[in-house]
Amino acid sequence: MSFQEKRIWIYGFLSAVVPGVYFVSVFEWVRNTPVGEIGYQIPMLSAIAIAIVLSVVARIVVSIQWPTDAGRKDDRDAQINRFGNVIGYYATGAGVALALALTMENVERFWIANVIYLAFSISPVVASIVKIVAYHRGL
Repeated sequence: MSFQEKRIWIYGFLSAVVPGVYFVSVFEWVRNTPVGEIGYQIPMLSAIAIAIVLSVVARIVVSIQWPTDAGRKDDRDAQINRFGNVIGYYATGAGVALALALTMENVERFWIANVIYLAFSISPVVASIVKIVAYHRGL
């Protein structure tokens, strides 16, 4: 497994788990609290910050673990990275389009903000899955 693929596995995992924890915890409140009263902003910003910090720490740990491979990237890595990112951008675009539709329908900000966060959370997960499949099956 190449260094780049190791990074993709970690990034994909963190991109799924951290927002997943956020959504599970925040949507527990939806059952008992009107969405206009839910204070989702601090948990969302915290989840974003935690994901960034964990991603940086994980990259450092992987680089320390495999120092000779760190930063090594070939043409195949670059092609897979571009291909996965393009597919991930489609996921982001779909989510942002949904958020725009919700905005036009005057839906509560809670739902709009969470759809946007979901769109930006799903994108790296989708991109990571596509990249991992490309590493194993080819483009």
